[in-house]
Amino acid sequence: MVSRINQVTFDSRDGYTLCQWWKQVTGYTENPEFPNSPDDDENYIGPGGERGGLLFIDVPEGKSVKNRLHLDLSPTAGTRDEEVERLLALGATLHEDHRKENGAGWVTLRDPEGNEFCVERSDAELAG
Repeated sequence: MVSRINQVTFDSRDGYTLCQWWKQVTGYTENPEFPNSPDDDENYIGPGGERGGLLFIDVPEGKSVKNRLHLDLSPTAGTRDEEVERLLALGATLHEDHRKENGAGWVTLRDPEGNEFCVERSDAELAG
């Protein structure tokens, strides 16, 4: 017997707003049978609105230390560097840049509530 991951949960000051931001990042959608609302304490998005997505739960305290778990993203089209620029334009902030001259490495960004996540090279970049 094994367990499956239903979702990754983020504690959030404003889960609805953060959920809307991550929708732009991932292309995930909400389940139309359970639409998200600013009045909800929990907001969910997933691939096609299904399991395996991201849950944002409102909590009273803000983020105070480095995440013990983070997401590693790679663009489905374009390059890592183009994706980093897109995410910065959406409101992410640069935390650490680990790109190397040979093209390897990653970039660590923070979402609008300060949660760290990494952007790695695309599959096309890795194959090239």
